[in-house]
Amino acid sequence: MAQALAGRTDHKVENFGRLRALDAALVVGSSLLMAVCAHISIPLWFTPVPITLQTFGVMFLALSLGGWRASAALVLYLLEGASGLPVFSPHGPGGVAQLLGPTGGYLMSYPFAALVAGLIADRFSRRSRIIAFSLGAVACSVLVFASGALWLATLIHKPASTILAIAVLPFIPGEVLKSIAAVAAAVGVTPRSKTSA
Repeated sequence: MAQALAGRTDHKVENFGRLRALDAALVVGSSLLMAVCAHISIPLWFTPVPITLQTFGVMFLALSLGGWRASAALVLYLLEGASGLPVFSPHGPGGVAQLLGPTGGYLMSYPFAALVAGLIADRFSRRSRIIAFSLGAVACSVLVFASGALWLATLIHKPASTILAIAVLPFIPGEVLKSIAAVAAAVGVTPRSKTSA
């Protein structure tokens, strides 16, 4: 009896260790995916904010990994960038200076936006995954752009109309496309629940 209980305990510990190792691998791999998304970057002449695939990455990770793991991956991503690793968009100074520069508000919002998006998607996924993932993607975009715009406004001290014109409005069409792509990709890679979308 004692041996059977010990065997079960060992098996549970081994499974727990495997799950933690899988989580760690997913977090590290996801931070690298964000670096790839950041390097797909197009500078714009009228704004210090380039077009990148980073918000796609944040949404996709939140919807496919869940809020907590995605948030952990994005904290790791920011730590990698702050330490000087070349993971941020190449159209910036890199390192801590990038976190404190014009795009710092966007970057710093990523872990929180991913957490909120993932929790929303999980909360509503029992009804319809597509609707749940779409709500999560919208929440993610709103949080990222609100944080980015507020941060930029404090740095350059311009009126709200100017901030909207250089930090939000030009990016909305691309953000819609990235949201659709992130939702489609996440639906494709996550297992179906009992209530299909």
